Amino acid sequence: MTDHALLLVNLGSPASTSVPDVRRYLNQFLMDPYVVDLPWPARRLLVSLILAKRPAASAHAYSSIWWEEGSPLVVLSRRLQDAMRAKWTHGPVELAMRYGEPSIESVLTRLAKQGVSEVTFAPLYPQFADSTVTTAVELARKVILEQRLKLKMHVLPPFYDQPEYLEALVKSTESYLQQPFDHILMSFHGLPERHLHKSDPSGTHCLKGADCCQNAKGTVLESCYRAQCIRTAEGFAREAGLRPDQWSFSFQSRLGRAKWIEPYTEARLDELAAQGVKRLLVMCPAFVADCIETLEEIGMRGKEQFEEAGGQELVLVPCLNDHPAWVDALTTLCERVPRAV
Repeated sequence: MTDHALLLVNLGSPASTSVPDVRRYLNQFLMDPYVVDLPWPARRLLVSLILAKRPAASAHAYSSIWWEEGSPLVVLSRRLQDAMRAKWTHGPVELAMRYGEPSIESVLTRLAKQGVSEVTFAPLYPQFADSTVTTAVELARKVILEQRLKLKMHVLPPFYDQPEYLEALVKSTESYLQQPFDHILMSFHGLPERHLHKSDPSGTHCLKGADCCQNAKGTVLESCYRAQCIRTAEGFAREAGLRPDQWSFSFQSRLGRAKWIEPYTEARLDELAAQGVKRLLVMCPAFVADCIETLEEIGMRGKEQFEEAGGQELVLVPCLNDHPAWVDALTTLCERVPRAV
């Protein structure tokens, strides 16, 4: 029996909190045409302008959440990798990052040299987006093709509505939901609206009406990030037994002047405080591992904003990380991916 590897893939992180390392990471990230979808000259100009000031501010933000072992995203992803090794019986379990280290290219090359013939490629993104799933999958395919690696790759599809994933979300938040709270906000990473227009196979559905996401189905739903986020929020609320007035969703991490999908998390935090919400739980279901967007953007800046707006307490609910229910769910999801026989 030939080894069949499991390759877990996450976004990535700077190598350290130094400004040069953060600048290097941001350059790789922002120059990805799936992230900043502009022609190369315009993208290079825009990214150069961003890199003039942003690395210093980002380095400060990373420093505020950096652990002794390193980047929280990388450390937590390693812990998940270790837990998955006890579950995946077909071969090695590896971890790669789309940006930074360990790179997708280096891991795939090493697996091929070890004699691995098949890889289940698992992007750790519950919802589909070109800027997360497509860019990772296409890079892996490019590496395999250009380096002529004798690897068959099978891709884990987005799992935004899968029962195992939703059940893991509920189990990982049980202790928080059992405590008194006024409202739970599900804050997803945002995207520019143009990304949704580009990924709409019909060209006539996404953002064409107030209920477009609720009515999405078929190939439109398969490629619509916002609709999938709403399905996740609705599924979690249903499985957790939440009343409609107990929860809402929003989108965070806007960058630049382009219109991003709404509602915005920053605006929602002010609205909830104004509505009299005192104890607010915030979870981030677009991420499976805590990172700068959860720990710093929500857990620090969001908390400060909410409390300054009149809220009493904002509690950040941890991501799935290496929760046993998530390890079990991910194992089931990966085992379900069709493989060669």
